[in-house]
Amino acid sequence: MRLRDTSLDGWAGCSDGGGVRIGSDVCGGPPGSGRHLDPKTGAGSERAILPGEHWRVVMDWRDSPDQTRFRAEVRTVIEERLPARYRELAARGGPGERQWEFDRKSTDPDAVRAAREWHAALNERGWVAPHWPKEYGGAGLTPMEQFVLNEELARAAAPSVGGSGVSLLGPTIILHGTDEQRRRYLPPILGGEVVWAQGYSEPGAGSDLASLQTRAVRDGDDFIVNGQKIWTSGAHTADSMFALVRTEPEAPKHRGISFLLIDDIKAPGISVRPLVDMGGRHYFNEVFLEDVRVPAANLVGELNRGWYVAMTLLDFERSNIGGAVGARRSLLRLLELARARPGLRMRLRLAEVRHEIAQRYVETEVMYQYSLRVISMQNKGLLPNDEASMSKLFASELSQRMTQTAMQVAGVYGNLMGEGDEASFAHGYIGAVPATIRGGTSEVQRNVIATRGLGLPRD
Repeated sequence: MRLRDTSLDGWAGCSDGGGVRIGSDVCGGPPGSGRHLDPKTGAGSERAILPGEHWRVVMDWRDSPDQTRFRAEVRTVIEERLPARYRELAARGGPGERQWEFDRKSTDPDAVRAAREWHAALNERGWVAPHWPKEYGGAGLTPMEQFVLNEELARAAAPSVGGSGVSLLGPTIILHGTDEQRRRYLPPILGGEVVWAQGYSEPGAGSDLASLQTRAVRDGDDFIVNGQKIWTSGAHTADSMFALVRTEPEAPKHRGISFLLIDDIKAPGISVRPLVDMGGRHYFNEVFLEDVRVPAANLVGELNRGWYVAMTLLDFERSNIGGAVGARRSLLRLLELARARPGLRMRLRLAEVRHEIAQRYVETEVMYQYSLRVISMQNKGLLPNDEASMSKLFASELSQRMTQTAMQVAGVYGNLMGEGDEASFAHGYIGAVPATIRGGTSEVQRNVIATRGLGLPRD
């Protein structure tokens, strides 16, 4: 796709101070001067607007020749190397979150083999960490290349590999770590040898993360850590954990926090306990730390500056093209399931059900355009901020509307739990409940949009 001057959030300026969105007729009304975008070249120019003149600016979403070649390469790798296990899971609406992480520690040898083979296929091209610089073992892909890669992986429902170590911790160590930390930690992350859990949230510090109370006290060459982490995704299959801890309790809450690497999540004093959700799924955990010794050399960045290290880490957690493509796949699968069953097929004839499905389809396209807007900013070297919050807010609330629509289509099938396609309706509905809480609540996202996007006061 070619993202030119006509960015998704761009306006064509008009003499009356107004403007129209890209793709609409430009600047009707009284003549005057303004900035215009040539519909053929996409170039901006300054000249008078003639009375009654209308220009149309159209976004060109076609791949460039380089993007076309790269997309073909990605599709070839998926076609030739994606294990049968993941193709089968995709046909049933999967795979689930962190599928690769769970498979690598599975008791099923077929699952372990699939995880190993898929990791090898991506690692050969540096695609385990496409956003890492080449000198650290990544692919060094541009933002647009990363977008193409992630889009194609999502279309095939191919699981990502590497977990939080690749997506979050690695970039943080690259930016804030020492040379020794880079040499020690980056290769095992890339090689799939070590998977990291994220130790952030606590019982009293979720949306207000800076209120965390897990303490780390210096004792010689070590820190002694005491406290509790909660909602720790995949901790039961992780090997290590990076955590935010309070090292200066008297400092203001956003200060006095440090970023520590806990090498062994099974070290003495660490207890990982399951949190089974109401759908019967074990995904989250609570982690208790009692007098856990962590070498002072495992401090990332400056002492008492861990909050700023963590915020840099979170800035890497912005792209959601996988969610956008996944939402469309979920909707199409819903229709496929409904058409295959006479009882559900009849429900598709109901006007209210058809309206709901049409509305969801439009919303999945909106979500896709949000992703394109974010990548267009990153492609220009900009850091999405409130734009990313808009995307997250829309995506999480759409996921809940999608499952509500599915339950409306399912009718009595929506009461079924257990295994099988029919049970997927109830499981999806229950699983969507925390979507507007995890990763930043909808209330937090709206505050970000209001203050950083609209410039509204905090109070």
